[in-house]
Amino acid sequence: MTLDELKFNGDAKRVRVFQTQRGKVDTRDPYSQWNLCDYTNDNAQRVFDARVELCQQLDIDNEHLIMPQQTHSCRVTTIDGKLVAAPNRIRKLMLENVDALVTTVPGVCIGVNTADCVPIALTDPINGVIAIAHAGWRGTVGRIAKATVQVMVAVGAKTHNILATMGASICQDCFEVGDEVANAFEDAGFDMSLIMKRDTTTGKAHINLQEANRQVLIAASVPSGNITLPNHCSRCEPNRYFSARRLGINSGRSFTGILMEY
Repeated sequence: MTLDELKFNGDAKRVRVFQTQRGKVDTRDPYSQWNLCDYTNDNAQRVFDARVELCQQLDIDNEHLIMPQQTHSCRVTTIDGKLVAAPNRIRKLMLENVDALVTTVPGVCIGVNTADCVPIALTDPINGVIAIAHAGWRGTVGRIAKATVQVMVAVGAKTHNILATMGASICQDCFEVGDEVANAFEDAGFDMSLIMKRDTTTGKAHINLQEANRQVLIAASVPSGNITLPNHCSRCEPNRYFSARRLGINSGRSFTGILMEY
C-alpha cells in the first residue's frame, strides 16, 4: 500500500500523517485497490484485508486503527484508552455519526475516509494532542474544523501551537455547486469573495472547500502560517485517489490517518 506522507508547517517529529493511494486500479472496479471504508458497499473481506495491510505498515495492532462512520455531521469524539479497549460492537456504536476524532493516546492511528471531501489533520505536538476531521460542504458550513479545535483545547491543546494540514480533496475548479449550496455558505457568514467564483461560461458557482476550511481554522485562532493546503485534487487524479464525483458514491474512499508515536 502506497502512502502519501503529508507535512505540517512546523515541528511535529513524533506525529505521522498520511493519505492512502488507490494502488493498482481496475477501471471496471470503483473500489480497487485499497479501500478501508466499510460502509460504501465494498466487499467486507477486502476492506478488512486493506486495514490489516495498513496496520502492518504502521506497525500497530488492528485495534489501534480507529475510524468513525461518517455522516457529514459536525460531531467530534475523543478517543481515550477506554474506547480503544472497548469491544468492537461497543466501539462501533460510539463511532457512529461522527466526523472528527481527537486523542492524546500515543500509538493509536485515527483517521477519516474521503472521496472529494477535505480531510484535515491537526496536532499540538507540544502538548501531545492529535485530531482528524472530515469536512464536506455540509461539515464546512457547520464549521467542523472549529469544533475539532475546541475539543483539542478541552484535552490540553493550545491554539497557538496547533498545526493543520489537508489531504487531497476536490479543487475549486472541479467543485461546481448549485446556488442552494453557495447560499448555505453565504448564510453561514463565509466571505464569499475568498471562497467562491462563477464559471463565466456556465454561470455555475464553484466553491473552494480548502480555503473555506482554512478560514474556519483561522477564525478558531489557529495561526494562518500553521495551516498547509493540499497539493492534489481527488477528482483531477482519480487513479491516485478515490473520487465520488468521478466514480459515484458506491466506490472506495481514500483514508487519511494521523498517529502520535510513543
